[in-house]
Amino acid sequence: MFTIDLSIRNTAFPISVQRKSAEDAEAVYQLILAAIRSGNPDIVELKCEGKTEKKIAVRASEISGVQIVQKDGTAIGGARPPGFFAVAAE
Repeated sequence: MFTIDLSIRNTAFPISVQRKSAEDAEAVYQLILAAIRSGNPDIVELKCEGKTEKKIAVRASEISGVQIVQKDGTAIGGARPPGFFAVAAE
């Protein structure tokens, strides 16, 4: 399963949708990149394959970042989001 995370301006937490295949995840990633590059305030609407009832719509001009993360059964570091780490105190 692949998760596509969208960082939204002035929002602390990312919005995410899931895709089952790498090709589908890459297609969504490219769609979002094209919307960001266009500079138009168009609405990007996405549906989640992991939770079929989940739908999101966001203005493309408010998206500040996008990433694809592969979620597998052997997650390293537990449930922490990628890109973050904890420093152990001695």
